[in-house]
Amino acid sequence: MTHRTTAARPPIRVLVVEDDPVAADAHALYVGRVPGFTVAGTAHSGGEAQRHLEREPVDLLLLDLYLPDGHGLQLVRSLRAAGHAADVIAVTSARDLAVVREGVSLGVVQYVLKPFTFATLRDRLVRYAEFRATAGEASGQDEVDRALAALRSPQPAALPKGLSGPTLEAVTRALRDAGPQGITASTAGETVGISRITARRYLEHLVGAGRAERSPQYGQIGRPELCYRWLSLR
Repeated sequence: MTHRTTAARPPIRVLVVEDDPVAADAHALYVGRVPGFTVAGTAHSGGEAQRHLEREPVDLLLLDLYLPDGHGLQLVRSLRAAGHAADVIAVTSARDLAVVREGVSLGVVQYVLKPFTFATLRDRLVRYAEFRATAGEASGQDEVDRALAALRSPQPAALPKGLSGPTLEAVTRALRDAGPQGITASTAGETVGISRITARRYLEHLVGAGRAERSPQYGQIGRPELCYRWLSLR
C-alpha cells in the first residue's frame, strides 16, 4: 500500500529555462500561481541553467527545448552526466515525436506544447506533484499503474465556455481533411452543420492552441476571408 505523510511538504522548487524573457516571466508567473510550487529562478540559456544548478539544486526544470546555446535535450544529457537528478517538463512548439521519445529516455516526465494556457500547465504540475507525493511500497501492479497514470495521463484542459468536445472533434476533422489548401469558416460550418460564426470560434480555438494557422484568402469581391490550415506534426 502506498503511504502519504501528513506533514507539510516543502514546496517543489522550479527553474524556468526559456530564452524569451517575456515567455520566461509568463511561465514563472504561472508556476508561482500553483500551490505547492515555488520559482527558484529563471535562466535564458543552457549555460545559465547549469550555473544556477551548481549554486542551488532544484526539483524540476520547466525547460524550453530550443535555447540559444544548444538543444534542451543536450542540456539534460549534460545535467545527468554531472549528477543532477532534477525532473524535467519540456516546453516546446516542436511536435517531432522522435524528440519526444528521446526526451522520455532521458527522464523528461511531461511535454507541454506552446502556446499553452495556465490551466494546461497547472494540470501538469498538479499531476507531477501527486506523482512525487507517492511513497512507500506498492501493494501490486494496480497501484503502480495508478501512480504512473497520475503522471502520464493528464486530463484535457477544459474547453472555453460555449465550446463542446464533439463539435471540436468534427471541426478538427474537417480542417485536417481539407489538406494544405485549408478551409474557411463558411466551408467548415457547412461541412459540420453549424453556423459560420460558430465554426470560426472553433477554428480560432485551434489557432490559439497551436494546432492550426490562419491567413487571408484573396481573389474574391469584398473583404478577404480567413483561410485556416491544420498544422501537421513536424
